This record gives sequence, structure tokens and C-alpha cells, in this order.
Amino acid sequence: MKKTLPLLLSTSFALTILAGCQNQPTPEERLDAYIKLWEKQDYDKMYADYASKETKKTYGKKEFVDRTKKLADSLAIEKISVERMKTEENEEKEQTSLPVTISFETLAGPVSYKKDIPLTFEKQQDTENWFIDWDSSFVLKDFKKEDQVQLTTLDAKRGDLLDAKNQPLATTGTGYQVGAVAGEVNDLTALAKQLDRPVSALKDALGASWVKDGQFVPLKTYTANDKSKIDRLKQLDGINVKETEVRTYPFGKATSHLIGYTGSATADEIKQSKQTIQAGEQVGKRGLEQVLDETLRGTSGARINIVKPDKTTVSVAETQANDGQDIVLTIDGKLQQTTYATMKDDPGTATAIDPRTGETRVLLSSPGFDPSEFTTGISQARLDTLTNDPDQPLLNRFTSAFAPGSTQKPLTAAVGLKSQTLDPEKAYTIDGLKTKVDGFNVTRIHETPDPVNLHNALVYSDNIYFAKSTLEQIGTSTFTSGLEALGYGEKIPFTYPMRASQISNDGSIASDGQLMDTSYGQGQMLTNILHLASMYEIFLTDGTIYRPTLLAEEKTKQVWKKDVLDAKDAAMIRDDLYDVVHAGYSLPADIPEIKVAGKTGTAELKKSGEENGQENGFFVGYDNDKKDLLVAIMIESVEKENRGSPYVSGLVADVLKSHANK
Repeated sequence: MKKTLPLLLSTSFALTILAGCQNQPTPEERLDAYIKLWEKQDYDKMYADYASKETKKTYGKKEFVDRTKKLADSLAIEKISVERMKTEENEEKEQTSLPVTISFETLAGPVSYKKDIPLTFEKQQDTENWFIDWDSSFVLKDFKKEDQVQLTTLDAKRGDLLDAKNQPLATTGTGYQVGAVAGEVNDLTALAKQLDRPVSALKDALGASWVKDGQFVPLKTYTANDKSKIDRLKQLDGINVKETEVRTYPFGKATSHLIGYTGSATADEIKQSKQTIQAGEQVGKRGLEQVLDETLRGTSGARINIVKPDKTTVSVAETQANDGQDIVLTIDGKLQQTTYATMKDDPGTATAIDPRTGETRVLLSSPGFDPSEFTTGISQARLDTLTNDPDQPLLNRFTSAFAPGSTQKPLTAAVGLKSQTLDPEKAYTIDGLKTKVDGFNVTRIHETPDPVNLHNALVYSDNIYFAKSTLEQIGTSTFTSGLEALGYGEKIPFTYPMRASQISNDGSIASDGQLMDTSYGQGQMLTNILHLASMYEIFLTDGTIYRPTLLAEEKTKQVWKKDVLDAKDAAMIRDDLYDVVHAGYSLPADIPEIKVAGKTGTAELKKSGEENGQENGFFVGYDNDKKDLLVAIMIESVEKENRGSPYVSGLVADVLKSHANK
């Protein structure tokens, strides 16, 4: 550094001053040190050690440090890079301004601009040095002390979820935002009751620091279906209603577990997301809204403007929103709705697949819930009601696995036939409803007409036959490997996460008693409803299980399992499944409109020592003529009103009839 001194100073005094300055950093060195702090966003040290007297007088610590930190946080300013530009040295004049290029990232995208940094050589606290003449434009170009910064979120349109016929299952529709005009609400208690919100929550909203008398304060959002509620709210003093966009679910409860719902992003969701999520942004909370959230949500944009006192604006940065993508499913919305209505809100689950392709047409859990209650903001009281409901409407049953009961018997037969260990003509002599097999008690519901061979054992669902034939002919090793070949113990290759079906808790069969129980779908065996329907494909495809698909874009007829049953044996079991409905015990599935084929199943869930317990009823069936849809339904507690699994066969028949009449 070279300083020019007044000529009036004596030579000795001048030498003293020069000697004192020789250890002072140059303006360039001082700015370089300042830049390091700037890039670290260490505003406290920048102010304490580098701000000039004029800066501290004009702005003070609150403006320099606190406001800058707040802006940096609000605008997500990061990755600050300040590059000092080269300048020609001037030996005759002090360099009081050095040019730099400033660049950084914000919520609204990158910002970059050039700025001359003024420096002043002055004395502070007995120290002479170069200090920075800071101003608001160090934070944003053209930003002055009296200006305001405006951050605007540019919302991305959430993609729709559509069924196979392009009917919306989840879409963006018109709703209503109900709010209070601050200072005009006379009866908060009445308003809280109408909104189903605590009075304390309304007080918090209306008492927020930003609220001034006359301002509209949003309190709750409603869908267009809530018109009667909105009309009542309009009658209250100080209430206004504005149209707004809301996520809507046209099929309501019927698709609630499959589609799910959206809600405001939590702090954890913002932190964990691979994409940028802004506070308050709508994200998928459950179902496919959550599973496919990143594709549906798209990317919100943002705009940063400087607002001048005269209300003119200066653009700082802007990133356009990228709308989310629509996703088409293989689901048939109307068939899903029909199936749900058929189940009459009984606890249970259902699926329907196209056995020719593996496409999923129906996938539901009953009872369902109204997803709009969650999207628009559910009260704690209402959530408690749903949570404590004994029918568990919030429980997604189609992702779980259940003891399949006698729907397992055709699959047990398939394992034996494929391994050539089961002789379908071999008949057993069985007397009565109970017998001991290898020391284990086995019970059947009805006596089976002679001969008690495979055909009659399937038609009349004879537990004792399957216990004997599996123990004496198939054997543990062959049976276990055969079930594994059908996909037991394996992750189901499906878009929606499902629990894998299991042979037992550890995947093995430890005793003859367990082997016999498993042969007719009891013991520790648990089967997912979608997997159950997929396995029944082998009787219609001559031994192939297709990978179940849910997205229309997925390739169909992808082979998941092949050659698990020979064509002649598949034809034989098809005949047996037809006779289950038309030649065995009377079943509600025997209807004149279509020829239903399939298999009932009753799974006993009674605990040790109980004579009677809960029974889950199953039926897996198809139209024997068309063979274009496989339907599987499970209803819990069919022991009530003595309905049993025959009742469920009637539900499946109704669904198949509805499908045939489309």
C-alpha cells in the first residue's frame, strides 16, 4: 500500500506514520478476508470487525446482521461466491473501491451481479485499518434500506390420477376457503362449533402478528360437496368465503385406501425429500398420492422481487413451476365403486385382475374413509372417532395378509399335480366329520360323497382329504418348494407396497400337524389378497402367473411365475372350480346371469381354548365363459348371522355380473 502524505508534515513525522502503516493489510487483502466471512455467511463477524463507522451508524447491527440473516433464511440463500476482479494499481491515489462478482443460489434460482465494494481507511478502537462501507445491495442488487423483499411461490399443478378409462380418481377441483375478517367476528364459540375446530385454534389464527383489523384470515378449506356447511357459515358475522383449488376424490371411500390423500408438508417431509419442497406445499400423505408423490407433485417455482416504496418492483430471480404429471392406472373406477358398494362397508378387502394380462382392475379395503376430510383438515375429535371405530376404516387391509382358508386347496392340488406326487384319482375312506391323522385332529364341515378323491374333495371342500393327501403323497419338502414356486415368501412385484405372503412365520413347516393345517390354508399361512387372485391365474393360463400391474404405462403380460401347472391339470381344476358352484353345496354364486366358477374359503381365527372365534370368509371366482376377470373378496367375521364363506361367493357373483353387463 502506498499513501500520499501532506507536504506540511516533517520528514521524521512522515517516516513515523509510514512505519506504522507498513504492517497494515492492503485494501485487497482486507477485502479478501472479508469475502471469506461473506461466503460463510458469518454476518456477526463481518459487522463487528469489518463494518465502517458510517455503516454502523446508518444500519446498525439489527439491520446489518438480523435482517440479512432473516432474508438469507427466507430466500434460502446459499453457496455464496464472491470473486474479486483484477484492477490496475494506482500509485497516486488510494483504492477506495474494488469490483467483485457476487453469485449465490436462492429458492427462485441463481443470482449473479457485479458490484463495487467501497472501503474506508479509518480508526476504530485504537486501530487503523480498511473497513467496508456496507449497504443493503450487498444482499441483493438494487436493494435499499427502505425497500421490501417479496417472495412469491409459483405453485405447480399436481398431476391427476386417472383410471383405465381416463376418469379422475384424484384431481384438482374447486373448493372454498372459509375465513374470518379480523375484528368483525362477534361469536368465536359459535364459529368454532361450525368449523369443528377448538376456540383456541381460532384465537391463535386471528391473533397472529401479521393480522390487522379488516384482513381476511383463512381458517378452513372445504370441497364443493360441502355447500350446505358453507351456506351456514356465510350467515355468521365476519365470515367470508373465497373459491380456491382443492384436491378432490370423485370415488370417495371406494378408492380411499388405494388413492390416499394429500396434506401440507411437515418439516420432516421437507428435510427428507429428494426434491425441493416449500413450507405449506401439498404432498401425498397416504396411498398412491404418497407412493407416486414425486411424479404427481412436480416442482414449484418461486419469484423474488424487490418492492420499492412507490410499489414498483425490481425482479431479482424467478424459477418457473413444472407441473406434475398425470398418471393413468389400470383400475376400473366404476367397477371399484360397484365392488365397494357390494361389500356394504363390511370389514374386508377385495381385488379384481385381468387374468389375461395381469392388470389390476379393483383393489380396495373396506370400510373406507372420506379422503377430503384429511385434505381439507380433519379435526382431532373426528380423527379420534375414526381411529376408535371397531371396524377400523383407517386400516388398509389389501396391503396385509390373511389366513386364506380353503381358497388354498386348489393351489395345494396344483403343487401336488405339478410335482406328480398327487394322484387325483386316489380316493380315501373317511367316516364322520372328525378324524385323527398321524395323531393330529382334523375336522371337516360336511361329509364328502364317495369317492373322496381330488374332484369331490375340492367340490365339497374336504379338509381331511387335503390333510391326508398332502401328508401321505406330497410331503413337506415338495409342498414347501411348490408354494415358493407360486411366490410365497417373495416380495410381490407391484407398484403399491404389499406384505409378502408367507408359508409360516419362518418360512418352514416344522411338523406333520403344521403341514396338514397349511394344506387347507390354516396354521401360520398368510396370503395377500392380490397374490391370491394372481395365483388363481394358473388355472386360466395353464400354469403362468403374470406380474400384477397397476400403472397403465407398465408392460402387460410380464411373466412372474411360469410352468407351475400343466395345461391338462389346469383344465381339470377348472372343471372342479365350476362344479364347486354348480354341483356341490348350494352357493349364492350360482346365478342364472353368468356361470361363476371359483372356490370358497373360511379361515378360523379362534384363539387357543376358544370353541368359537372370528371367521374370515373368502371367495375367488371368475366368469367361466369369458374368463376375463378374476375377483377375490375377503369379509371378516362371517360367523355373524351365520353367513359364512357362501355369503362372500354371492358378492363375487354380483361383481362379475356387473362387469358382464357393462
